[in-house]
Amino acid sequence: MWEYTDKVQQHFLQPQNVGEIENPSGTGDVGSLSCGDALKLTLKIENDVITDAKFKTFGCASAIASSSILTEMVRGLRVDEAAKITNEDIAAALGGLPKEKMHCSVMGREALEAAIADYRGVPLPAAEGELICECFGVTDVEIKRAITESHLRSVEDITNFTKAGGGCGKCLGHLQEILNETLNEVSPIPVVPVVKKRMTTLQKIKKIEEILESEVRPGLKKDGGDIELVDVDGDTVIVSLSAASGRSGATIELVELKLRERVLNTLLVEEEEK
Repeated sequence: MWEYTDKVQQHFLQPQNVGEIENPSGTGDVGSLSCGDALKLTLKIENDVITDAKFKTFGCASAIASSSILTEMVRGLRVDEAAKITNEDIAAALGGLPKEKMHCSVMGREALEAAIADYRGVPLPAAEGELICECFGVTDVEIKRAITESHLRSVEDITNFTKAGGGCGKCLGHLQEILNETLNEVSPIPVVPVVKKRMTTLQKIKKIEEILESEVRPGLKKDGGDIELVDVDGDTVIVSLSAASGRSGATIELVELKLRERVLNTLLVEEEEK
């Protein structure tokens, strides 16, 4: 069973702004009933300011909560301000979503983009590109964007954020290729070939500690920061960053790339929840 925050439960049990605006300024219609999730977002815009927003959705608790909180987030914003909202912003406003449900926040962001594009009379960039996942209608443009913006590091991440690969599974190999290509484009460190021989848990923990101590900590300490290994759960490495080190995704990403290069290419690095 998923663990939902109080905010998610609140917006699921008492969703806000349900319905459809008559003669809307912009409409965003994404997803499909055949895929299990669908969302229609309608906006009323006056003098380039969103004065009202309503939604209709078919989906799980996360889809309903994401849609509900989104309508509250955009009300009163100028269109160019609303256009900057990301799926991460939507999830954060709900106090977080299970990683397996992040695609619901992505659907909200896509609906908002579609409604704004409709208002402006311009096409959606995500509508272009090669269709990769036939089950859920996901293109390579959408997949590459999700990898880059949300720092995805595995095919499982891609499925959680876009649903691509969550159906018949025929596109999984293609998803891995896109992931490798995209990571090579955004990082100077090449994707490491799949490791055939797995280390024992103790060997892995010892190696991680060595790399953090000799190659990561010195650089952070120069800027007054520090890093501590909290736990290793399978291939997930949980670390604690001092306040001076910041909580930026860039720092975590660099640590992850270093550990993948020097220890194991399947490692994922997360910051300890405070």
